[in-house]
Amino acid sequence: MRIYFSAGTRILICMLLVVLTACSQNTIRGDGPEKSRFNIKSIGKSDIDDVLEVHVREARQYLRELMVKLYKRNPKELKKSRYQDINKNMARVFDEIHNWKYEELNKRKSIDAIYLTFDETYEGDRVFAFIVGLTSMIMAAYDNKTEFYLFDSVDPQKLYNSARNIEIAVWKLEHNTGNNDELYLYSNSLPGEIPNLSYERLFGKLIAVQDTIAIIIAGKTNRAIKTVIQSVATAAFLPI
Repeated sequence: MRIYFSAGTRILICMLLVVLTACSQNTIRGDGPEKSRFNIKSIGKSDIDDVLEVHVREARQYLRELMVKLYKRNPKELKKSRYQDINKNMARVFDEIHNWKYEELNKRKSIDAIYLTFDETYEGDRVFAFIVGLTSMIMAAYDNKTEFYLFDSVDPQKLYNSARNIEIAVWKLEHNTGNNDELYLYSNSLPGEIPNLSYERLFGKLIAVQDTIAIIIAGKTNRAIKTVIQSVATAAFLPI
């Protein structure tokens, strides 16, 4: 005896089979980013949402690497930290849900925290201030989200501005000195050393991530980006 289903029921059965098949797939590894097994949340995502999430993860990973490198280059800053352990400080920035208002930074974040890094009167951990400033500024460009869905939107101008702000922050890191004519934070090299260009490459990757996603979002949403031409030596941070 044949069993007949309505058209609506047949469509529902087909959709269920697709979901079950996707759930049974293993993680796929290839030359690109790792693709995780099916998640029910992916139903509410578009391709651009996935692209945004990849760029957020890449940016945060570069910032993690930068934090470790700066602490190793500037061990005196870790001694001034609330937690004299690199992993604990990384967890505070990247693994906790917060509003970026740390007491030791006078609750400053984003551009204000970056400025604090180069404040002669500041006696706290300058590496922590610099990374919190960069990270909170970049995350603000993504509306402080790490996951995106169909109705989420990101302003490409903010993403572009964040890339220019990174360039300004890097210039300050390499040139701003205190009253003793010493850099507030060492990056490329210590006095008398051969320059370590790994910092330059890491910052370059971070800037490229922000510029690339800004171009992608602008093209996807047909929104123009207002470019800014200015000397980083005299430039002011752009609003996010």
